[in-house]
Amino acid sequence: MLQLISVLLENKPGALMRVTGLLSARGYNIESLTVARTMDPELSRMSIVVDVEPNQRSQVIKQMNKLINVLQASDLSEGPAVRREMALVRVRSTMQNRTAILKEAEIFGARAVDSSVEGFALEATGDPEKLDEFIDVMRSYGEIEVTRSGLVVVSLDNKKLRLAPPVPKEVEAPLI
Repeated sequence: MLQLISVLLENKPGALMRVTGLLSARGYNIESLTVARTMDPELSRMSIVVDVEPNQRSQVIKQMNKLINVLQASDLSEGPAVRREMALVRVRSTMQNRTAILKEAEIFGARAVDSSVEGFALEATGDPEKLDEFIDVMRSYGEIEVTRSGLVVVSLDNKKLRLAPPVPKEVEAPLI
């Protein structure tokens, strides 16, 4: 079963590797992963979609919350949240289909970001199911190439974020 995890972590070298290492060490397949800095350049937000057995979901979150650099890991699989993904679709098609392609793109809320005599590059955002439908429609117009961003998510829950950094291990006093 797919689990959607949101991770707030310190923006430091090795932080991403620790999170992905935890998942791969336990044999979980990462379906998608997106990461970027937040408004605070010291912090990053990760959205991870991972294939986890339902009885293991809470354990994965607990393990992530113990990692160095992780400030908060949350399971957003079922709670109130906005989920979006972006797809760039390159459609190669005949000149006769160009108008129809643009009309279909408009129906899905997609926009042309590049145009050539061979076809279009289209950008679409939405939930993964909507993008799957959009891609299927575009496939009917000719040869396509698809690149997807992976899911990003923001919680709509009213919980207060725990933003304190992890408690550092005791450090020995320097010798003077």
